[in-house]
Amino acid sequence: MLATRAASGYESGPRAVSVLVPAMSAEVAPGERAPATLKTLLVLAWPVIISRASQTVVGLSDAVMVAPLGAAALAATATGATNSMTLLILPMGITFIVSSFSSQLFGRGDVAGARRYGWYGLAVAAATQVACLATIPALGAVLGFLPYEAPVREAMEAYLTLRLLSGGAAIGIEALANYYGGLGRTRPAMVLNVVLNWALIFGNLGAPAMGVRGAALASSVATWVAFVGFATYFAREAAAGEKKPLQLSELARMLRFGLPSGFNWFFEFLAFIFFINVVVAGLGTPALAAMNSIFAVNSVSFMPAFGLTSAGAILVGQAIGANAKDEVPGVVWLTVRTAGAWQGLVGLVYLAMPALLMIPFAKGEHAAQVTAIGVRMLMVSAAWQVFDAASMVLAESLRAAGDTLFPLLVRLVIAWVVFVPGSYFTVTRFGGGDVGAMAWLVVYLAVLAGVLWWRFRRGAWRSVQLVEPAPLA
Repeated sequence: MLATRAASGYESGPRAVSVLVPAMSAEVAPGERAPATLKTLLVLAWPVIISRASQTVVGLSDAVMVAPLGAAALAATATGATNSMTLLILPMGITFIVSSFSSQLFGRGDVAGARRYGWYGLAVAAATQVACLATIPALGAVLGFLPYEAPVREAMEAYLTLRLLSGGAAIGIEALANYYGGLGRTRPAMVLNVVLNWALIFGNLGAPAMGVRGAALASSVATWVAFVGFATYFAREAAAGEKKPLQLSELARMLRFGLPSGFNWFFEFLAFIFFINVVVAGLGTPALAAMNSIFAVNSVSFMPAFGLTSAGAILVGQAIGANAKDEVPGVVWLTVRTAGAWQGLVGLVYLAMPALLMIPFAKGEHAAQVTAIGVRMLMVSAAWQVFDAASMVLAESLRAAGDTLFPLLVRLVIAWVVFVPGSYFTVTRFGGGDVGAMAWLVVYLAVLAGVLWWRFRRGAWRSVQLVEPAPLA
């Protein structure tokens, strides 16, 4: 459930980074694609893993640092970060298509054409910031419709108000990361948010003790610092390169393929929002805190698989851009095996030591309940790890090829016809509790992985024309 990962880790908003400095691997010259081998996959993956992991560790630090304030504060912070993605998940999904365009154009040798799609991604980020600012006045009314306890609701409103101030910057970072990722150019990020959390949550370094609001402010400040540095680097590099005017037709083409990609994430994420805010929240604050703790742990453990998936998608796009589509199945199978091996190991760790992994989150008056529920949830989550790896690799490979409409329709049906009603009635009508709720996540990912594998094997992606044909010399 890739959108679920978006909610639980980095993609609840890039809030950990300071300045990202892209770099080209010494083994690959600009315009020259790397061979599709395990070594190449790992070389491309490790900067993504470290960069995303640094961002995700900060999301985990938010939860750990707020946990001593009690279950209500933990639930408000973790669930508030998830809820902030309601606005961000659609534009984030759109910017993921930037990587598809840049990788295919890079594979073709058109580096200047790839650069233009970085600018189009920044246009999506600007529109996102406007939407975030327009939403802030309505937060109180919207949260009032959801079954939160009063302390959770009040803290969450304060958290979201500050977090949404950096929504456009978060999407801007994502757009540029996808542009450079398509070229195979990334370098790990530096962490700023942890220090700000320590200062603003607890009132250190002369700062006021802001609690949950401090976690949100730290995230927004770190995000803007990261975006300004990243955008400055991109603008200077673009100014020094080959200049070609931006084209409205290219922006429209990006949106044509990017909107299905964005809605793919958006509707899956809405199903997850329903799951968290209705199904799990209805089980009480300890269950809500435990669930978000589980996703915080998962967001860290899954980062190597996410990095491998991103690297595999880059290789898929570059192969298609170079008109070497016959290489794509081998790249996808290599990525599935590698990511699946890692996720399988993660599942074994969850089964072996669930109580140990819950220790950082079990604080305050509900500590025993959070631990007991979290252990059960974590052990059930072990069952979805390999399915998660397979569905993630297949979805991103199809996206890299430009096959974005079919995955959207599949996720709509599986999420809203199978997962949402299944989890809701299992918990509310049949008393399935937290184990029943988690079991439906396993079902969702297993069915999704199977359908996406069938789609890829059918080969419809071979006929998709993502980028316009190169002009004849």
